[in-house]
Amino acid sequence: MTKTKNLLFICSKNEWRSRTAETIFRNTEGINVKSAGTSKTARIRVNGSLVNWAELIFVMEDSHKQRITADFGDLLEDKTVIVLDIPDEYPYMDEELISELRDSVVYYLE
Repeated sequence: MTKTKNLLFICSKNEWRSRTAETIFRNTEGINVKSAGTSKTARIRVNGSLVNWAELIFVMEDSHKQRITADFGDLLEDKTVIVLDIPDEYPYMDEELISELRDSVVYYLE
């Protein structure tokens, strides 16, 4: 029996990219998923308890990794942070965004 993994997806405002990732991976067996944003205006803002909860943290851009490292560096020591390099140019649940997310994340779920 495999252990359930906790995945956290982060973008800027938690409206399009990270929220889409949470939606598409929500019902995947063997994982728990949450999403957050780095912006002060984010729908759900990333915080220490989310970082502590996550085993794998997926950020959409390098700037998101820099931001969470600056804010939560001490909590990231035993974490894996993966930069997906997905630009902020897709609306929520866009077909191309879903495809990019699935293609980028599947490797880390095996």
